[in-house]
Amino acid sequence: MIEPHGGKLIERVLRGGKKDEALARAGSLPGLTIDSELVSDVENIATGVYSPLEGFMGPEDFRSVLNGMRLKNDLPWTIPIVLDVDKETAGRLKTGGEIVLKAGGGRPVAIMRLDAAYGYDKRETAEKIFGTADPAHPGVAKVMAMKEVLLAGPVDLIEATPTPFDRWKLAPRETRILFKEKGWRTVVGFQTRNTPHIGHEYVQKAALTFTDGLFINPVIGKKKRGDFKDEVILASYEELIRHYYLKERAVMGILQMEMRYAGPREAVHHAVIRKNFGCTHIIIGRDHAGVGSYYGPYAAQDIFEEFPDLGIAPMFFRSFYHCRKCGSAVNEKICPHPASEQIQFSGTKIRDMLVKGEIPPPELMRPEVAKVIMQFKEPFNE
Repeated sequence: MIEPHGGKLIERVLRGGKKDEALARAGSLPGLTIDSELVSDVENIATGVYSPLEGFMGPEDFRSVLNGMRLKNDLPWTIPIVLDVDKETAGRLKTGGEIVLKAGGGRPVAIMRLDAAYGYDKRETAEKIFGTADPAHPGVAKVMAMKEVLLAGPVDLIEATPTPFDRWKLAPRETRILFKEKGWRTVVGFQTRNTPHIGHEYVQKAALTFTDGLFINPVIGKKKRGDFKDEVILASYEELIRHYYLKERAVMGILQMEMRYAGPREAVHHAVIRKNFGCTHIIIGRDHAGVGSYYGPYAAQDIFEEFPDLGIAPMFFRSFYHCRKCGSAVNEKICPHPASEQIQFSGTKIRDMLVKGEIPPPELMRPEVAKVIMQFKEPFNE
């Protein structure tokens, strides 16, 4: 099976006596309440999703990732994983000491050792991660709203946060066991933040033709306005898998993580994560992890040329559409017919139809999937 990124699957989850001891100690430690997105980052560090990270990045790794898209040890890494606090809070914390990280309501989530506290330039950070400082970009807006100081240090997870979606939740050590039990030597991962249309099914099955298994890995967490709600994405994929996939060839598990909409950089980040889950390949489509018109349509594919040592194989898909003449989903390399025969897989068009209570035509979306989506009164994030 493919090695985790960096060669070792990180696991920093406290169990048994160590967990009990941490809970007992937590009451006497300085506390820091973090939001749900940071809680997810803590869990992803502790369960190995972000291997080889063992905690929030220190200044050397942070600068190296910003400037060279690599950790200080030269391992490919493109998105900083950081914990921000205000100056007053940072001033109360002691370097070398421990902090208890808490979820809303005061529940202890993890123990963190504070190795460093350091400043950073927000505008520079946004420009290097997103290629723009435009505040209309949701990722830029998030960075500009961050606090002034970053805390660095390893984390030990006390307890994962329950969610309504836990039955789809698998840690990398679990997916690796699952893939091995299924006899999958090659696995292709599919990143998604949308409900499936025929175009998605087309690329998934095309990739599955060349691999042993398909891992559908929806991102569950904070997304921009207008994206589908998490429960809608999962219900629609369950219906698609039930009717149109071989059970022994496809599985679904969630990725609890905030979308950053960083385009090319986030595409590489998504590849590293799927490598840690045990995938040997990842599907990278048009404008992967993009938003608006900030990135070229194939920029998220071109960036992989800079990472020959990534250790997971990207599978690139160009434009695809339904051809009336061919009678199926096709792409520009296999269909000889003119544009007048093409029906584009427009997410906007499909959403508009669903909002109006119309079932999209079967060449755009499976009717079973459309019906599931329409059962939700408000399927989109406000």
